[in-house]
Amino acid sequence: MGLVAPPPVHPTRVAFLGTPELSVPPLRALVSAGFDVGLVITRADKRRGRRGEPTPSPVKEAALELGLPVTSDVDAVLDAGADLGVVVAFGRLIGPHVLAELPMVNLHFSLLPRWRGAAPVERALLAGDRETGVDLMAVEEGMDTGPIYGRRRLEIDPTDTADHLRDRLVDLGTDLLVETLRTGLPEPVPQQGEPTYADKVERDDLALDWKRPADELHRIVRVGGAWTTVDGRLLKVHEAVPVEIGPVEAGSASTDREPGTLDGTVVATGRGGLALRTVQPEGRARIDAAAWRNGARLGPDARLGT
Repeated sequence: MGLVAPPPVHPTRVAFLGTPELSVPPLRALVSAGFDVGLVITRADKRRGRRGEPTPSPVKEAALELGLPVTSDVDAVLDAGADLGVVVAFGRLIGPHVLAELPMVNLHFSLLPRWRGAAPVERALLAGDRETGVDLMAVEEGMDTGPIYGRRRLEIDPTDTADHLRDRLVDLGTDLLVETLRTGLPEPVPQQGEPTYADKVERDDLALDWKRPADELHRIVRVGGAWTTVDGRLLKVHEAVPVEIGPVEAGSASTDREPGTLDGTVVATGRGGLALRTVQPEGRARIDAAAWRNGARLGPDARLGT
């Protein structure tokens, strides 16, 4: 591992590195708090569609509105006169030659070393974590391995979606960032505990396997992008809630509901049921689940996941 430049206790001029919408509140807060943001670095303009016009990142749009210089060249930070880099969801590697010259801090949306990597919010939800938080950490060459300057904890509500939880963490992290830089960077504390890794969430991670318990499937829905199939066609599930269900009476005997079977809008699972609230059939807009069920013309033996 290469050497990383030590940060100043009280930075006088900072560079900001970020890309998506969640990076915008910390940038605006730094400017509002009176910090001298000498340069903003973000991704290059991205074309949407084959004929679309190049679109700037949310951070670039905010930087231009604030009158800040902006570039996509990471090496340009070395000539910006900054004494600290602030990284929030930048999404690109920062070379060791840059870190050797300019110390950087990063807002990371988990309690490190749990959920190092690209998708800490989503992985915390999928794992059923009851608590998460935000760390202000030193940037090193290793992935999210740096020591911690400050931390805020946050309880995960059982109804939190990934978007809502992320918004709460951004607010918490923005306050932590501004307060820490304003009062001065303390001596950082090494991360303690067994690391876990927040790999990017793939499409297969969001498939609803109805043999799993309803509470686990509910977590997938809360992450966003959950999907299943019905009669071979895609059905996205945007909102749902776990419910208790009883057995089905079959003659004089009681039998458990088969996972994937429907009773109205309640889907039987490996344990309990998942009541669908908002769904999106393939090729159509979102629709109330009851309206979808009434118009779907499903047979009596219809099952989701087929």
